[in-house]
Amino acid sequence: MTQDRLVLFGRMGFAARGIVNLLVGGLALMAALGRGGEATGARGAIGTLLTQPLGLIILGLLALGLFGFALWRFLQSLLDADGVGRDRKALMRRAGQFISGVIYLGLAGFAASLALGGAAGGGEGESARDWTRWLMSQPFGRWLVAAVGLGVVGAAFGMARKAWTASFCENLSCNGRMEHGVKRLGQAGYAARAVVFVVIGLFLLLAAWQHDPNEVRGLGGALVALRAQPFGAAIFGIVAAGLFAFGLFGLAEARFRRMRTPPEAHAVGAMLSPGR
Repeated sequence: MTQDRLVLFGRMGFAARGIVNLLVGGLALMAALGRGGEATGARGAIGTLLTQPLGLIILGLLALGLFGFALWRFLQSLLDADGVGRDRKALMRRAGQFISGVIYLGLAGFAASLALGGAAGGGEGESARDWTRWLMSQPFGRWLVAAVGLGVVGAAFGMARKAWTASFCENLSCNGRMEHGVKRLGQAGYAARAVVFVVIGLFLLLAAWQHDPNEVRGLGGALVALRAQPFGAAIFGIVAAGLFAFGLFGLAEARFRRMRTPPEAHAVGAMLSPGR
């Protein structure tokens, strides 16, 4: 029973991630079509729920789901829930999953704070500049920021590879026309995220080169930068549609993803049991 509860919690997490990406992509797509909306990151998109009917309840449920996604990421990273192994490539993948878990744990806390009446605070861009400023104040700070930038660009190439090979389908249990549709959503989504992450990584490298944390951009800032380029309106619209597609893919992943729970994870599931 605890194992089933843990899997359900993980599926809630994938659904919550999908909803956040739907909000980000939907707002950007509306902006691209000239129908309101804005280019914003996950925190800005979550903050828009405050103005919606039942917004506080939705925020509370979203916070719970995002916590579930963070927990599943930690299971993937620390307990190898996906069974990827321990070779160099697998360890790099698991390290990325751990970082993702930390990021989504922060998003869960942000959503929970809003649901409990807290202030929205600064956006992702401001937060990114703050931690970049702190990192630069450390010994070899510029090199550390450059390393993070290279890591983000590397992650972008990994996403592009997923979009090209559709390797994410290995973890899905659907088939036929459903599999084809989910595959296309995933490919469009990962391709759009690859573009955005390349831009974020390049801004980090620029910040390291110029020793200026104000050069750093979050997701929303990266979208704005894309829009300012030649043919930027078209690129911005395509990327926005891709991010929206990634949100739909997240909802499909919540339903069709194969969820493996290693034996060590049962103790975590037991802690989630109401009887404890």
